[in-house]
Amino acid sequence: MTTSLKQRWAKGEVTLGAWCMIPEALTAEALGRAGFDWVLVDMQHGCMDYETALNMIRAIDLTPALPVLRVPWNDPGIIGRALDAGALGVVIPMIQTAEDAKRAVEACLYPPKGRRSFGPVRVGMRDGTGYFMEANDRVAVVPMIETPEALANVEEIAAVPGVDALFVGPFDLSIALGLPPGDNDGKPAFDEAIARVSAAARANNIATAVLSNAKVAPLRIEQGFQMVSTTTDINALSMAARADLEAVKAAGKKEN
Repeated sequence: MTTSLKQRWAKGEVTLGAWCMIPEALTAEALGRAGFDWVLVDMQHGCMDYETALNMIRAIDLTPALPVLRVPWNDPGIIGRALDAGALGVVIPMIQTAEDAKRAVEACLYPPKGRRSFGPVRVGMRDGTGYFMEANDRVAVVPMIETPEALANVEEIAAVPGVDALFVGPFDLSIALGLPPGDNDGKPAFDEAIARVSAAARANNIATAVLSNAKVAPLRIEQGFQMVSTTTDINALSMAARADLEAVKAAGKKEN
């Protein structure tokens, strides 16, 4: 079996990933082959339905990257289907309290540690009969901290058994703090929030995770984040297309 994300985090490793918003298996496979440690399928704000997400996970499975999925909500049925599809990490949005985090853990883990229902049809074909015995040790449970209530309860959320990382959602968190959406480093409220989440994670020997980009990612790594996205598929496509277009236009102007 491939080394899990949480095994790598326990060793102090940083894992870099890419974020899929486009509902396309080929795009997910291309990102997986680009050298990322993980590729995330975003069912919260991305444009894919469950069947497409399943095929995207299958495409990522063809690559060295590990498949992660952000579910649209903290719902055990949705979480269970994501895991049965083959996700090896689940990012859960809008976690507010330790009780919310506990419900997320229960949905992700088989008894006795959780309440996940047994029926790994697709993932069982991928991993065989041994999947059940190893699933609880391989699946990363990653609640998001992105609201004032979550921030106020972050120490309790981090202490919930089974939580493997705290994911900072910089856009929603910034909005909640009265700041424009995005990375607001240098603004005291944002910096204090990052520091508080990081301290809570360190106190409980779990990782921190974040949605980021190539410009900000080095700072996040310096801050101790171990699960860091560096791009999204739609941004990478748009930026590469724009750069190629501008290069051709510039070359044409020189010729004239």
